[in-house]
Amino acid sequence: MFSVEQLQAFITTVEKGSFSAAARSLDKVQSVVSQHVINLEIDCDALLFDRTGRYPVLTEAGETLLPHAQAVIDQHQRLRNSALALTDNTPKEITIALDEGISFKVIAGILSELQDRFPNITLEFLSASSLDIIDMLKNEQALTGIVFSELSIPSYLDFECIGAIKFDLYVANSHPLASQKSKNVDILRLHRQLLIRSRNTQSSSFQLKVSPDVWYADNYFLLLELALEGSGWCLLPDHIAKESLDNGRLVKLSLEFEEMGWQANVDVVQHQRHSNLEVFKVLRHLLRNLL
Repeated sequence: MFSVEQLQAFITTVEKGSFSAAARSLDKVQSVVSQHVINLEIDCDALLFDRTGRYPVLTEAGETLLPHAQAVIDQHQRLRNSALALTDNTPKEITIALDEGISFKVIAGILSELQDRFPNITLEFLSASSLDIIDMLKNEQALTGIVFSELSIPSYLDFECIGAIKFDLYVANSHPLASQKSKNVDILRLHRQLLIRSRNTQSSSFQLKVSPDVWYADNYFLLLELALEGSGWCLLPDHIAKESLDNGRLVKLSLEFEEMGWQANVDVVQHQRHSNLEVFKVLRHLLRNLL
C-alpha cells in the first residue's frame, strides 16, 4: 500500500516540475524521491509520469491520481496539527477585539497567514471602544485587543504600538461652524461636542471634553451619524469621515491659527497570562507596522 512519503514525493514532483527540484524542496536526495514515485507506480500498477522527455510529464493515470493524492496529504496535515494540539497550550479559540475607529480591512490582511501557522484555532472578532476592550481583556472576554493608545494601561496587560491613524475635527455641511474659518479653538466651546465614552462612562485620554454641552456615544460610527444630523462637532478618524467628506455632507473644521488634526497611536494589547504563547507572539509580529 502506498505511503504518505510516496504521495508527497509524487505531488512535489508535479509542483516543482522535476525529481531533482522536488528533492531540493523536500530536503532529500533525488534517488529517494525517484524511488518513492517508482514504488507508488508499482502500488498503483500504472505509470504516473512520462519520462521520455527532459522533464517528467503526468500521464493520464497521473492526472487522475493527483487530486486524490493532494486530498490525502491535506487531511494528513490536518491530522498532524490536531495531534500536536493535544499537548499544546495554545487556546482553541482566540477572541480579537477591535476599536471601531480602526479599519478592519487592514487587520484582515494578516489573517490568512495566522491561519496557515495555526490552522486549528478558531477566531472570533468583536468591536467596542478602546476602554471597553481593556475591560474585556481584564476578564479575558478577549485575548487580544487592538486599541487607541491610552495614557494608563493596567499592569496585567502587555502592549506595543503598531502604527497610527489620523484624526480631524468635523461637522455637517449645515452646521454653523462649516461656513466660517474660526480664529481659534475657543469657538468650539460655543457649540455642542460629540464625544466617545465607554459603556461604563469612562472617557478616553485623547478624547478631551472641550465644550460644556456634550453628547456621548460609544463608537465613531454613531458619532459620524450624529455629526451628519448637525448635532455637533466631533473628532473622527479620517478613514471613517472620508465618504461623507467626499460627498460633501461632512466638512473639516477650518481654524486660522492651528491645524487640529493629529495622529492617534494604535496598540496591540494582550493579557500577560497569554502574551508569551507562540500564537500571540506571531500575532503581534504580523500586526507590527500595518498602519
